[in-house]
Amino acid sequence: MKPSERRKARRLAVQAVYSWQMSGNNVADVEHQFLTEQNLDGVDVAYFRELFAGAATKTAQLDEMLIPFLERPLDEVDPIEKAVLRLAAFELTFRKDVPYKVVINEAIESAKTFGAEDGHKFVNGILDKLVARK
Repeated sequence: MKPSERRKARRLAVQAVYSWQMSGNNVADVEHQFLTEQNLDGVDVAYFRELFAGAATKTAQLDEMLIPFLERPLDEVDPIEKAVLRLAAFELTFRKDVPYKVVINEAIESAKTFGAEDGHKFVNGILDKLVARK
């Protein structure tokens, strides 16, 4: 599997988690929508599915891990940053085969692409603290 295919899967998963968070739609419906309406060229679809489903179905567990490092209530965290953090927390916790530096770097890049101007700094700080605790 090429690293770029996983990068594309992560970016698509960020968008799917964001969509799911904002719409409140069923996880399977959001996944189906993304798989049928997005360009999947060069995307590791299996990895996208794992990341999205994992982050969406384990939200409570992931949030529990993230909340101690937040300086504000979770519901005040930007939805894109929240999606990025949930995906990264899932990958750090359930995909031990992926180096933590790769997960953090990919999360920072996603936050730069989709998030607020300095959102990547916030994401980096939270994930550094999460990794240090593990």
